[in-house]
Amino acid sequence: MKQQILIIGAGFGGLWSALSAARLLDQHDRNDVEITVLAPQAELRIRPRFYEPNVHTMKAPLNDLFDAVGIKFVQGSAERIDEKNKQVGYVKASGEQGQLSYDRLVLAAGSHLMRPPVEGMLEYAFDVDTIESAAELEAHINALKDQPASAARNTVVVAGGGFTGIETATEMPARLRAVLGENADVRVIIVDRGTQVAGALGDGIRPSIVEASEHLGIEWIVGATVASVDAGGVTLADGQRIEAGTVIWTVGFRASPLTEQVQGTRDHQGRLHVDPNLKVRGHADIYATGDTAYAATDDLGNFAAMSCQHAIALGRYAGNNVAADLLGVDPMVYSQPKYVTCLDLGAWGAVFTEGWDRQVKLVKQEAKELKQQINSVWIYPPAADRAAALAAADPLIPVA
Repeated sequence: MKQQILIIGAGFGGLWSALSAARLLDQHDRNDVEITVLAPQAELRIRPRFYEPNVHTMKAPLNDLFDAVGIKFVQGSAERIDEKNKQVGYVKASGEQGQLSYDRLVLAAGSHLMRPPVEGMLEYAFDVDTIESAAELEAHINALKDQPASAARNTVVVAGGGFTGIETATEMPARLRAVLGENADVRVIIVDRGTQVAGALGDGIRPSIVEASEHLGIEWIVGATVASVDAGGVTLADGQRIEAGTVIWTVGFRASPLTEQVQGTRDHQGRLHVDPNLKVRGHADIYATGDTAYAATDDLGNFAAMSCQHAIALGRYAGNNVAADLLGVDPMVYSQPKYVTCLDLGAWGAVFTEGWDRQVKLVKQEAKELKQQINSVWIYPPAADRAAALAAADPLIPVA
């Protein structure tokens, strides 16, 4: 009977774990290990692009790629991890219960947006966390033209001034005018608890964000939090009222709840602490990768962020190491000392930085061209060609 590598999730971490495990098995000419990916869909959903229009196109099918490389796909949503018996229970699309056994498990179930218990949040706020929720926002924006003209109809409030909030907000003027007309008087407001514009992102990148915000007419209300949301807008904690037909929540991400079923230490975002080989500390047969892993990127005290930049590399290392574990060969220590950011800033352009202190290297159109290449080429899966796909899964290939 073949040994089983089971990977939960087909996002960046899960996809690249599967390809990297297949790569190492191929190098050792081993066909006695089976790789199975369990996920709701056999597609890579390009989450970093969900702030853009036409979100229904932001996905890449994986069936042909999996077939070319010899990876088994099981459609379903994981619900239970039984560490003792090495089994994962899942729900099929039909609603039936299923169960898969494993010799080694890779948890790559990703993360999700947390909505705090704010009055009206669930009923009235949109988000760009999933294709489905981003599609709801897009349908809402497209329908604004059918509403009577008003300041509220033309106003968008974005809660959260982090990367997702900024990219969403700076795209909004163009998206609104595409629907309401080029001369429409639109208003986009970012509400952020920080004390200055983009303060949490550092002084290196902040001037570009300030300049882009001013150019695009993006307003910032800092040192503020949303107290309630309703059909007509938001009320802030200090009592300020903003009439807005569209409210988008973008702040507060947490690792998949499946991490809570694995014994171990977790960080404040629910990510499991892993060792340098990405094995969950205290476990002999469970690895975590992508947004479920709290992993050191270097020896300087930096840890992987919840981003595709880190998930791709984490996946390549996790897949290699889970296969190495079964083959009895040496694992590879995860290392990703280079950190970059490329922040989309709408019609103003973009800003590209290097280092954890975010030293600006490119701005405006140069950075925008790089961002478009990243978003449309670099983060997509390889073609369904066995040799090319396995070569692309080498952990030593730099992601950035």
